[in-house]
Amino acid sequence: MILLRWIVFAGAALILNFPVISTLITSLKSDAEITANASLMIEKPTLANYAHIFAIADRFDIVHYLTNSVVEASVGSALAILLAITAAYAMIRFSVGEKWLLPIVTNLRAIPLIIFSIPIYLMYQEAHLLDTRFGLALILCLVNLPLVLVLLANAIRDLPVELDEAARIDGAPTWGILVYVVLPLLRPIIAASAVLAFIYSWNEFLFGLMLTTRAAVPVTVGASFFFSASGGGVQWGVAAAVMIVSALPPLILGMAAYQHIGRSMTAGAVKG
Repeated sequence: MILLRWIVFAGAALILNFPVISTLITSLKSDAEITANASLMIEKPTLANYAHIFAIADRFDIVHYLTNSVVEASVGSALAILLAITAAYAMIRFSVGEKWLLPIVTNLRAIPLIIFSIPIYLMYQEAHLLDTRFGLALILCLVNLPLVLVLLANAIRDLPVELDEAARIDGAPTWGILVYVVLPLLRPIIAASAVLAFIYSWNEFLFGLMLTTRAAVPVTVGASFFFSASGGGVQWGVAAAVMIVSALPPLILGMAAYQHIGRSMTAGAVKG
């Protein structure tokens, strides 16, 4: 029975991760082998595709794209956390828009982002924020704000209100209660929310494509440039190597924090 479970688990893991596995294998093949051997077997593994990525840095700077993504995703995630903490506390503890504002903000995430593309582009054009790291970080903040707000609001709702009352009796102001009482108890969910926001920010493609052209291009958009990096058609080995490199940071971060994310997502689901 245990063996059957492991077989099912291995099969499911293989099916779900097949695109990643296929891309990784392709990145380790030469162009000639990719043409002659389309299977998952590798006859002569090579790292030439990864070396080629950095060899053409004068035309397609992968390090620059990675740096842009790190800065933009980090700033966007941090801004989303800061805004969501104060908003969630006001909504839950003081009922500021809890009945109407929280559902509206949450449901905005269900609307296709393409709807907001034209007005955002026009506003960014007027504000001179096009092709800037801070400009894209602001959009990433807005994209992740609904998710982070819901997570933090649910976490604050689960905290006993008696903690706030006791601190207020001792003379603590509202900001003091938030900083010294509430935030220390929310560290796990804040960390999990930050990781999720960073991953979603890293994977954002639409606004990165629309709002950047050169200086602030994220790696998700920059990776598409490598499909014709050297001309003469698509170099699939190089393209696969770029995709693997661009996917490593969120993949490693997600794997390192998945246990904390799982516990935070289910925290408060069962009360007794």
